Amino acid sequence: MEKPPLLDGEDGSVLAESRSDVALVSADEEGSAGAHGQEDDRPAWDSKLQYVLAQVGFSVGLGNVWRFPYLCHQNGGGAFMLLYVMLLLIIGVPLFFMELAAGQSIRQGSIGVWKHISPRLAGIGYSSCMVCFFVALYYNVIIAWSLFYMGNSFQYPLPWEQCPVDMISNQTVKECAASSPTSYFWFRKALDISDSIDQSGEFNPILTGCLLAAWAIVCLAMIKGIKSSAKVMYFSSVFPYAVLICFLIRGLMLDGAIEGIKYMFYPKLEIWGEVQVWRQAATQVFFALGLGYGSVIAYSSYNPVHNNCHRDAIMVSGINFMTSVLASLVVFVVLGFRAKNIALDCVATLLCSPKLHLDRVKTGVEGTGLAFIAFTEAMALFPASPFWSTLFFLMLLNLGLSTMFGTMQGILTPLMDNFRVLGRHKTMLTVCSCILGFFIGLLFTQRSGNYFVTMFDDYSATLPLIIVVVFETVSVAWIYGADRFLDDVEVMLRWRPPVVYCYLWKYVCLLGMVGLLAASLLRMVFKRPTYTAWNHTTGSETSLEYPGWALVMLSTLIIVASLPVPVGYLLSFLRGGQSLPVEEGEVQTPRVRYSKYNSSEPESNNHHSPLDEDRNRPRSTFLHLGAEHYVLLPQQEDGEEEEDTGL
Repeated sequence: MEKPPLLDGEDGSVLAESRSDVALVSADEEGSAGAHGQEDDRPAWDSKLQYVLAQVGFSVGLGNVWRFPYLCHQNGGGAFMLLYVMLLLIIGVPLFFMELAAGQSIRQGSIGVWKHISPRLAGIGYSSCMVCFFVALYYNVIIAWSLFYMGNSFQYPLPWEQCPVDMISNQTVKECAASSPTSYFWFRKALDISDSIDQSGEFNPILTGCLLAAWAIVCLAMIKGIKSSAKVMYFSSVFPYAVLICFLIRGLMLDGAIEGIKYMFYPKLEIWGEVQVWRQAATQVFFALGLGYGSVIAYSSYNPVHNNCHRDAIMVSGINFMTSVLASLVVFVVLGFRAKNIALDCVATLLCSPKLHLDRVKTGVEGTGLAFIAFTEAMALFPASPFWSTLFFLMLLNLGLSTMFGTMQGILTPLMDNFRVLGRHKTMLTVCSCILGFFIGLLFTQRSGNYFVTMFDDYSATLPLIIVVVFETVSVAWIYGADRFLDDVEVMLRWRPPVVYCYLWKYVCLLGMVGLLAASLLRMVFKRPTYTAWNHTTGSETSLEYPGWALVMLSTLIIVASLPVPVGYLLSFLRGGQSLPVEEGEVQTPRVRYSKYNSSEPESNNHHSPLDEDRNRPRSTFLHLGAEHYVLLPQQEDGEEEEDTGL
């Protein structure tokens, strides 16, 4: 049975009145069976393991492998980990739990969840969909890169082990000699990159083919919804852990591995005094759990209503953190081995000190540079290097796909839940979305494509997602009410979570997200956006400022992704608090009135107000199912209802 939406009044008093509008009555088993009838058609997970693997697969992505180790490397090692754990516990887990509970109780995608709380908040869901679409565009390009490298791993020696020779001059190519074999292969052979974002150049045919293959894989895995993607998750979510453990065991046998681990865990507590470190730690917590995308809500909406989502929130967050630590161990073991080799060569030639080369290693661990430059260089020194290279890029492929599945679910589920036409043509919607994503993604396969990937990664998701989560927190903690929300979770879980969540949602999480938003805005305002470009003449990377048209483009990305939130609120406000108009094919849930009572009471007393039982705390109406059974009460006349609610 669909749950009644909150009335969207001018202020909190209207919300209070809406609570007293809903009566609570008990019914027998037949009434309960009728309540379940409308939800039988909604897909569901085949098992709890399937659901957990899906959530873990979405939250554990490429950022765990290259972003978290880089932040540890740059921000004090063990000190950064302590800071990360603290922020994870007081901000990450409560917000993750909030999204899980909202999706599981309302059983809708992101659009339906926030529209249910208040029609004025429907824009939050649309913003989440826009961000998911932007992320999917460039994320699949990274999967295409992994496919390209995995295909080139089936040869010996690996093509990035040594510099090529110019056939005309019979000398080493100058660009490669000035940099390194791995850097040359990445920038010239894989990307064929231009010197700046202004120089677009032609399309890279090989990467275009890899991008087409990546979208084809995603489409085939998503074409039957969670029924098909969940089966792929059994492999794509588990396989990376097997590879990471193999790499860790192999890496511990390398010379320099212990030095790398020591460097990783050595705490530099003085970095806690830097605002930048707090901002980076909070941002990593935010993105590691996938908050704001709507994918967490979409996945949890397919759960049974009494599933223990509190335990799921703690378990998935813990697995996510431990995966980051495991990936960091592998990275620092490999970087320690790489640094030791560079240092030994350096000392042997008497050209420099080992300290200098350790600093050089430190500059190559951020983002794609870690996977496609630093790691490939280290693996080229392994015995049986093609085997380890194939294993590594197959792991990246699976990490990317599992996250991509969740991102696409954050787009498709809300649209299918809210538009009947799209819901009836799920396969067509999936195929058309993937085709559209491929054609727009051609932007990233031209010679300057890597610069656009950087732009989308830095600006299309960060600010819009923070804005989305701020509004999510405000809507649950203050508009709906944190205490009331916890009451509903108690009915759903059949036990009451700690009351500390109310204070975390209302104050700590909200202030933390507002602070992160302010820090991100100030950084963007006072520091002109830049990107890292490759100079083929010097064979090195340089930092360049975005040209004017690129600044307009990245500003447009931020505005387009964030705009649905204020636009949805403004449109609803201009209509005098009424819900947004129902578009063609959109599902509009009818308001229903419930009542629950002690079955031993006379039937004539069914229609009393919940305030008669407890005037201090009205019964919540967020959930449609609880420990008791529910039945519909007589509705008001259509005209009277419309006048009262505006729906």
